[in-house]
Amino acid sequence: MRALEVAELAPHHGGCALVDRPVPAPGPGEVRVRVRAAAVNFPDLLMTNGGYQLKPELPFTPGLEFAGEVEALGEGVAGWAVGDAVVGGNRFGAMAEAITVPARALRRKPERLSWEEAAAYGVAYLTAYVSLVRCGRVAAGEWVLVHGAAGGVGLATVDLAKALGARVIAAASSAAKREAIAGLYAPDAVIAAEPGFRDTVKALTGGNGADVIFDPVGGDIFDESTRCIAFDGRLLVVGFASGRIPEVPANIPLIKGFSVVGVRAGEYGRRFPQRGAENLAAIDALAADGRIRPHVHAVLDLADWRAGFAMLERREAVGKVVLRP
Repeated sequence: MRALEVAELAPHHGGCALVDRPVPAPGPGEVRVRVRAAAVNFPDLLMTNGGYQLKPELPFTPGLEFAGEVEALGEGVAGWAVGDAVVGGNRFGAMAEAITVPARALRRKPERLSWEEAAAYGVAYLTAYVSLVRCGRVAAGEWVLVHGAAGGVGLATVDLAKALGARVIAAASSAAKREAIAGLYAPDAVIAAEPGFRDTVKALTGGNGADVIFDPVGGDIFDESTRCIAFDGRLLVVGFASGRIPEVPANIPLIKGFSVVGVRAGEYGRRFPQRGAENLAAIDALAADGRIRPHVHAVLDLADWRAGFAMLERREAVGKVVLRP
């Protein structure tokens, strides 16, 4: 089978190559899946140079999430049959024609979704759900400001916030991205992610500010967000794509009465397994009902993995990039 292999941790993905590997046999409690689509996520890129907290033993195949068909069952597996359409998540291994995972790592693919859409929604919408529902406690009618709204997770957050009945302000860096977001999900407002956005947010919200702010950017974006958040607001710290980890003097959330909440969607599920299962069931149900619609920016052959990685690195993707093994 074809697989993208990381044989060496190196800059610019220099240790990566497309190779032929034996098809893996599932062990007890495992299922082998024929991968029809695998999404590209930033942790996948970071793993190729050792820049991510998880460092698999070399050589390894990157890829966090996938969609495909059950191909073989290991001893003791119940509830799955060969040919079942599934979605799954694993910490690595999806960028290959086949992957072997524990049976518990699989869920049934929502019928409404294509292979590519099914591969693209798990990580993004799970992060959005934990952010908005578990950490942000968003209520219908509240104002939600989404930074980095054109990225895979940001775009999912715009979509989910709309599905939850929130009023959504999407912030993105370029006019082309803002136009794409408006056409895809029609948020209540789409604004430029540039200095002074706090005044725009205040004007849109009648002077109150946003009730929930989703921030995967950090840096100056975080600093200015503290100046346009509503009293009793929730400022969600999701990441630091800007490269600078911001700091906030404790008197600012005290005086303005808002909370700064860290979001780690995967760790949330590991710490609270029951809630983690509920989170996955919730996004699966939303997808099955057509209430959320994952957007795929590009679909590429696995051989074109480098072009897919570059789309994320150049921040040009609106939504997710997917590889077809």
